[in-house]
Amino acid sequence: MWVVPGIVLLATTYFLFGKNETQPTSTATGYALPPTEVSGVAPAFTLSDVNGHQVSLSDFKGKVVILDFWATWCPPCKREIPDFIKLQSEYGSKGVQIVGIALDQPEKVKAFERDNAMNYPVLMGNDEVSAHYGGVESIPTTFIIDKAGRIVTKYEGFRSKETFESQIKKLL
Repeated sequence: MWVVPGIVLLATTYFLFGKNETQPTSTATGYALPPTEVSGVAPAFTLSDVNGHQVSLSDFKGKVVILDFWATWCPPCKREIPDFIKLQSEYGSKGVQIVGIALDQPEKVKAFERDNAMNYPVLMGNDEVSAHYGGVESIPTTFIIDKAGRIVTKYEGFRSKETFESQIKKLL
């Protein structure tokens, strides 16, 4: 009688916490998975920003791009955004572009972007672009893309400004 619920509980616990027993915890709520070294050209996309303007990944050709999948209801996502604002201010003129891909309702994203004075493009994501990036399974998920348009690192979960800054410095 309790076998099936017990199996479901064990499987859920494994998938949430047991995939990697050395998972570092973040200072935000939840877990951060170790960075994944990935390779290959970043999948092209064209998405609308909160004002309906079309933005393509190719618009940032030749720049180091930090591509962040996030949502307004996600506490770790909201903790990273002030750091992304600072990084855009500090490194934008040196060839870095932060790009947010919001997986949320447009009206909430527009209000959040305005209220937080976000200084980088915030685009409205969809299932198609998430699938092209390997099926974004958790947020925040952030990809570091080099000047040649290749994905070099993928982060799942909250990361500090220093983590992204060290990646930027290596790629500039």
